[in-house]
Amino acid sequence: MKTIAYALGALLGLASSAAGAWGNHTLAAYRALEAMPEVANAATVTVEPLEVFLKAEEKTIEALLASHEAWAAANLQSYPPRPGKLAFVANPDRSDEARRLAFAHALRIAPNSRFALFIQPDPKVNASPAPRLPSEAVTTLPMLGNASQKFQPLRSGEQVAPLAVAASAADEPDYGLDINLWEDSPSEWGKLYGFGPLPFGNPILPYSTQAPFHMGFMHESKVLYTAAPFLKRTFPQLRVYQYSTLASLAFRTGHPYWGWRFTGLALHYLQDLTQPYHATLAPGDSTLKLLAINAMAMAGLSGMKNNMVTLLSNRHLALEKYQSEVLLNSALARQDTPVDQALRQMDKDASYPEWHDLYVRNVVSAQAAAYGNRIAKTLTDSMPAGFVSDPAYDFGANEDKVTLVKELASAQPEARSSLDALVAELLGNFGAHSRNAIRGILKASNR
Repeated sequence: MKTIAYALGALLGLASSAAGAWGNHTLAAYRALEAMPEVANAATVTVEPLEVFLKAEEKTIEALLASHEAWAAANLQSYPPRPGKLAFVANPDRSDEARRLAFAHALRIAPNSRFALFIQPDPKVNASPAPRLPSEAVTTLPMLGNASQKFQPLRSGEQVAPLAVAASAADEPDYGLDINLWEDSPSEWGKLYGFGPLPFGNPILPYSTQAPFHMGFMHESKVLYTAAPFLKRTFPQLRVYQYSTLASLAFRTGHPYWGWRFTGLALHYLQDLTQPYHATLAPGDSTLKLLAINAMAMAGLSGMKNNMVTLLSNRHLALEKYQSEVLLNSALARQDTPVDQALRQMDKDASYPEWHDLYVRNVVSAQAAAYGNRIAKTLTDSMPAGFVSDPAYDFGANEDKVTLVKELASAQPEARSSLDALVAELLGNFGAHSRNAIRGILKASNR
């Protein structure tokens, strides 16, 4: 069993290096929320720094963060309890900096997280915001040269639309909040947090260390869980619960800016799990195939396993890149494509259960995991074979040179149509679940 776990860990290692799910979440979040009355018609809110919220509501935050531990112990598999010394304890005499550090420690997020006052303007409305905020003011991670994120600063006391706050924050967890949180991470805080060693991936690669908070393998077979129990050590549910309850608290206590900001943070992890490559270990491959390939790797024949790892990573990245290109192109061209319409369409929302604490696991993740065979077949049928079916090709290493929309322009129309329909369907789920989460947060806030 240990050797099987080792091989599965190697498989996940490369997959976790591509820990993004839907590229820039803000692009999709604008489309998903722009027609939702509770967001689109909400009054503007007053911008305030995180330190103001924390100082004003220290006692209520103390109680809420303490309650998180009991919930997590009761509802999450393989949950590592937060060390007692990290509990958030109200102390009106400490500095703003010390209070903010205590908050980060209690949530067990990277204490150097920026939490800058910013928005990403909707590129459909403002493609070139001015003034611009440099990326290093917003994220602790380097931005790729072709990244679509463009940041605009906000000032304390300024009025801003809730749509812009929530949509911008929906991308924020990819800005370093979950980096190096493990005991084998090259950080001081990883040694404090009690999460144990990184369950899969390379602890030296920053993006790899955030993967267990952005991926959730909650619907694999019992055989896989027995062979590789580390598959249960993923924590997107924890983040959704932490930020959604903080959002409700902020709304209830008169801090609507942070209500919408925490709402956006919670949405990110839910949206990640609408991506099949974040919700299941190997979309399109059976448990039997995984075990057979691992058995061969154990016997010294690792070629098939290495090929599978590369193909999974290539398909994951290709799906994400294509979706990102489609959304950005339509925004810049002021177009309303079927993908935009699917994100905005609300007629599916009521077909899902009402929001509850385990909605992410029982509804979102279960639905995405069920797409495994279909997503693999659609990608191999519609994408150029060199990108998704050739294990000698590394899509990640060549991504900057590839424009998938252009590549698929010469594809068979039915193949492109099949891919577009599936992307629209997946992003329709993205939109519906995001809105249902907001309804649940607002209900818990008595709004």
